[in-house]
Amino acid sequence: MNEQSNNPFLTVTEAAAYLRLKKRTLDNMRWMGTGPRFRKHGGRIYYHLDELKEWSLNSRRNSTSEY
Repeated sequence: MNEQSNNPFLTVTEAAAYLRLKKRTLDNMRWMGTGPRFRKHGGRIYYHLDELKEWSLNSRRNSTSEY
């Protein structure tokens, strides 16, 4: 997944693969403000592994009709 397995910062492509989403879906979620928190290092976007896990846990639902 990540070149340095101990590096908690994932690229957009790596984060999308981790969440099993398409990169384009993650891009759209970031643009709409509905995706996981991200960081910009220079001009590049990175996702911290802990924040991906937290976002996923906070996205749990009991039914498909829940918001």
